[in-house]
Order: sequence, then C-alpha cells, then structure tokens
Amino acid sequence: MKILIYSAKDFEIPFLEKANGEKYHIKYVPERLTTKTAHLAVGFDVISIFSADDASSMVLERLKDFGVKHIALRSTGYDNVNLVKAKKLGIKVANAAGYSPHSIAEHAVGLLLALNRKLLRSNQQIQQYNFSLSNLVGFDLNKKTVGIIGTGSIGKVIAKIMHGFGCAILTNDIFEDEDLKTRYSANYTTLENIYTEADVIFLCIPLTTKTHYMIDVQAIKLMKKNVLLINIARGAVVNTKEVIKALESKSIGGYGTDVYEQESGVFFYDHSKDIPEDEMLQKLIALPNVIITPHQAFATQEALTKIAETTFYNIDCWEQQKESKNELTMELVG
Repeated sequence: MKILIYSAKDFEIPFLEKANGEKYHIKYVPERLTTKTAHLAVGFDVISIFSADDASSMVLERLKDFGVKHIALRSTGYDNVNLVKAKKLGIKVANAAGYSPHSIAEHAVGLLLALNRKLLRSNQQIQQYNFSLSNLVGFDLNKKTVGIIGTGSIGKVIAKIMHGFGCAILTNDIFEDEDLKTRYSANYTTLENIYTEADVIFLCIPLTTKTHYMIDVQAIKLMKKNVLLINIARGAVVNTKEVIKALESKSIGGYGTDVYEQESGVFFYDHSKDIPEDEMLQKLIALPNVIITPHQAFATQEALTKIAETTFYNIDCWEQQKESKNELTMELVG
C-alpha cells in the first residue's frame, strides 16, 4: 500500500520513517493539501495531512475521485476537515489524539513566563549592551488567579503546573474533572467569572462554531487591564483584530500565542525573503507586549514520536479493517 504524506517537514520525516519501519511505501511532499495539490494523491489509497492542510468539501470530492479512502491526521485538531462530507464520500478519517499534552502545556507556560518577565525584550537589550531594567518589570505568579478555558488533557497539565506556582485555578469546560478539583483545588466557573477574575487566561479549547471568536470585544471588556492571554488552541478562537486594539490601548496586558487565525500557508515555512502581505500579522509581530511562536508547541521529540506512531496505528487499523480508537467519522450520524 502506498501512502502520500502532505506538508512533510524535514524535522518530522525521521520520526515517520522510524514508525513506519519500511512497512509501507511512503511518498513525502512539502506541499499543503489544497484544491491545487489534491491531484498529487492520484494512485494513493491513504494520505496523511497536518493542521495547515485543507480537507474541505471540494478537496475531499477531488480526493474521492482520485481514489483516496483514508486520511490520517498528524494532529489532534480536525477543524480543517469536513467530517460530514468525508463520511458521505466513504472516506475514513482518524486523528492523532492526545499525543503529548505535556509538550503543549509546557510551551504554553513558556509563553507566559517569557511574556510576563519580558525575556525577549531583555535579550534584545543585552545584545545592544543595554542593561537597564526600566522596561522589564513583570509580576509574581504566586497567589495570582489563573483561568484555564478547556480542561482536556492539555488544560489538566497546565492546571498542575500553575498549581505548582501557587496560583488559584479557575476552570471552564463542558465536563468537570473531579481530579482537578481534588488535587489542584480547581474551581469550575463561568467564562464571565474567568474573564473578570483571572490575571492569566489560557485558551485550550478546540475550534468549533461555538468557540470561534470566543475572545471578542465583549469578553475583553470584562478582563483585567493587566491580564495576560495565552492561546495554544486555534487562532480563530480569538478575534485577532479586537485583541490588537486591546493591546494597543492597553486594555489587556499581553498576548502570547502559538497559533494565528490566518496562519495557513505562512506558519511552518520560511518567509524571510517574501514577507507575507498580512497587515494584521505584521501588527502583532510589532507589538512589544506580544509573543508569537509558529505553531511549534508540538515540536518535541516525545510528541513527534507519538504523532508518528499514532499515525501508523490509524493506518494499520484501516488496512486491517479494525476499529481505530481515533476514528472521527465513525461517530457521525447519517
């Protein structure tokens, strides 16, 4: 069986090769899956895609015509896949769920620490032999209130870490985790209460129609003026334009993010010689109270190993006509 790997990155290929163990014939292409690159899948039963790939309705129809029967996601999130359309077309889809919550959670806390203690600005000043502390004052995390929106596997690890800092933990999720309440004194509450009370807010929820632009002007109005907002969910969970306005007017203290709502085709690629004509991104990068990383939270050896292993576990299950615990189309009705 032949497998086509879209959006193949040099740093992940060794992990995929090891997980495959020469079992399947694999072709790696750096191109993202789009309507223009779907034709590359001709002759392949299975393709693997990442979060920046486009598996919308039109693309899926083309993949079906080209003979693709299974899509293995190398990510937990699947908002880039039209699952209803995939099921109608008979294309199975599985994701790499829960590959390494620690990698994401630790990166989120890293963003917080760098943002709060002005580490990037400090490093830039030192390189210019400027040893002034005038612009480098942060605040103790100890005894501060941290809001965690989404207490899945990543949110749980963040709660554990922030409890270790001595923070009070406010949480919000559809399902309440009793272990978080017991171990880390997590207090499940409303979003409004988190916006009002939290000194730091972590966004750890999937992107859905309900969470799209969750952080909008109304939410921002409720927040403390020095609040630090950390986004390791999806870019479109926040209304970036409104966040920029709030940062410029100092309505909020800072924004640390590993995602961006228009990151497709930008993140994961070197654009140093062809800077994207994206005014919103340029504004974000220029703001002194913003830290952006290029969707790298998953980029640890442990996470990449697990992603690769899960990807081929899902493919093995499909080939052997076994049920995969990660299949996404199976639970859809209709």
